[in-house]
Amino acid sequence: MAEKNITDQLAEVNEYEREPVPENKVKGFRSFVGMVAGEHIAGTEFVIGPLFVLHGVTARDIFLGLLIGNILATLSWTFICAPTAVKTRTTIFYQLERICGFKLVTIYNVVNILLFSATAAAMIGVSSTAVGLLVDVPMPGLTDVYPSNILSILIVVAIGSVIAIVATMGYDQVSNFANIFAPWMPLIFIAGAVAVLPQLGVTSLDRFWEVANAKIWTGTAVEGLSQYTIWHVIMFSWLCNTAMHIGLTDMSIYRYAKRATYGLASAVGMFVGHYMAWLASGILCATALQAGNLNPSPGEIAFYSVGLAGIICVIVAGWTTANPTIYRAGLAFQVVLPKQKRWRLTMIIGVIATLLACSPWLVSKLDQFLGIYALVAAPVGAVVLIDVFLFPRLGLQSNYAEVTGSSFNSIVFVTWAVSLGVCYWLYVYTGADFMFFMAVPGWIIGAVLYIVLSKLFQPKMVANKPTTA
Repeated sequence: MAEKNITDQLAEVNEYEREPVPENKVKGFRSFVGMVAGEHIAGTEFVIGPLFVLHGVTARDIFLGLLIGNILATLSWTFICAPTAVKTRTTIFYQLERICGFKLVTIYNVVNILLFSATAAAMIGVSSTAVGLLVDVPMPGLTDVYPSNILSILIVVAIGSVIAIVATMGYDQVSNFANIFAPWMPLIFIAGAVAVLPQLGVTSLDRFWEVANAKIWTGTAVEGLSQYTIWHVIMFSWLCNTAMHIGLTDMSIYRYAKRATYGLASAVGMFVGHYMAWLASGILCATALQAGNLNPSPGEIAFYSVGLAGIICVIVAGWTTANPTIYRAGLAFQVVLPKQKRWRLTMIIGVIATLLACSPWLVSKLDQFLGIYALVAAPVGAVVLIDVFLFPRLGLQSNYAEVTGSSFNSIVFVTWAVSLGVCYWLYVYTGADFMFFMAVPGWIIGAVLYIVLSKLFQPKMVANKPTTA
């Protein structure tokens, strides 16, 4: 039998972009544990953990704040995202098209594609800093905004190309990749943190808390950076993945879940990745600062503690986050251009992400970028949740655009625009220094506004349009 060429094989990969996942394709709990563990034990942990150190969080605030925030994040996946995904078994992009119409969902998806691409770019950039150390090429530090040299750009292009190819192969390959590498990454984080504790003065467990307050989470921000409190820690750890849980983009993943309770798998990613790994990378960052490196790269932070294993961990950690992110972006792009093959669009997203990764600015401003992402996604997640679960009980029409043939649901557009506008006004009026603080108000305003506007205007809109179903 003649071997099929690569494009034929890719064309045969069915990701159910525009139909529900069939029951015989759902996956077991273990598949989701590997996926979320791989995604949330990632290259960003080598950026976010150090940010809490640099912004002067106290030891009490980091331990307690991460505990509360990660519990809230797990509950958001379990009771909001996974139930919606299992109920519809579609991606949010297709479900949203059924609700608000092709023209409006195109606007949202283009915004999403840009945000996904930027997130993946940050991961490619983090992995590249480790590769740079391997080949002795200077790479940008945590606060740099421009590339170090042409060789650093070539490294970024090489890493981005490999990540894009894996994402192009579809959900199974992305999941398999994560399952292979996820189990040992936490061990690298723990080993690195434990190894450097004596350098900070921790010679016994009794000394840990004293050193943690004096040398790691000191309560004093470095010059030029804002002061973070426990509220910053709680809101960041809860809402840094807003787009995925209350924003519902992880419907792309959990639509394959046999049961909605599989949302609990997110706890593995949260408490191993966003708790333990953030603490560990904070300890590693403090060690680098104490050694006199005031602007270390993620690769350098890992290399100081566990050498070559740390470098490999940073490379793989970036990959395991970038892969599913580019995969999601490909699904969003496929809704915008439904006649094009998903793998081809995913490859284009990979190229865009790689080009963006050539600018270290995305890594240095990662916390601010994720805050904007959270605010944009929150109201849309509220609209989909309300439409799927509450509209039938309220006597309102679910999937309005699909039923009426509308290409632009003005109620959804007004809900989204007003929610963003009010939250941005609140952000400016209150002088908040953290965009994440606006994500929850955005979600609540979006949910309430969508119900009120639909009650007022949807019956007349439905009456004026002949239904197609």
